[in-house]
Amino acid sequence: MNADTSSRTQHDDLGLPEPAPDDLANETPAEAKARAAEGIEGEDTPAAKSYRDRWLRTEADFQNFRRRAQRETDEARRSGEERVLLAVLEPLDDLERAISAAREAGTEDAWVRGVELVAQRMRDQLARHGVTEMDAIGRPFDPEVHEALLEVEAPEGARPGSVVQVVRKGYARDGRALRPARVVVAKSES
Repeated sequence: MNADTSSRTQHDDLGLPEPAPDDLANETPAEAKARAAEGIEGEDTPAAKSYRDRWLRTEADFQNFRRRAQRETDEARRSGEERVLLAVLEPLDDLERAISAAREAGTEDAWVRGVELVAQRMRDQLARHGVTEMDAIGRPFDPEVHEALLEVEAPEGARPGSVVQVVRKGYARDGRALRPARVVVAKSES
């Protein structure tokens, strides 16, 4: 492919008007520079308006692409972090159940205090990553942050439709539920 054919192909791909070979063959570099400056700084020709319009649209599309790519990257990072944080919550639940069982059995030795320290360190690490425990007892049932396991008759002092027991703690991160709380709800009066 020679240079003439290559330049024609580029003009065809871009939809540019084909320059007349006779006009350009006798043109000096100074005249070419003047013609180019005239096309840029001169009056707006329909071709110049079309090129400017296409350039502006392409620039806007590119900016939108960059924003969308940044949002997708941020969401993927956040999703990965949340998967790891959820994986940490399971062993924390196990440690808290072990501590509760040891207290119920009346065990107060160094082993229980050590497990309590480990559980507290895990809670501190989660807090450093913005994870907070959601308080559910007494609050109205909200399917965004609660997962109802059972509905029971409302105990004395409990409002119908409110959470009366937490089976598994719920956690939030940055105002969104990371893991919904599994709860028992007081029956609504029908």
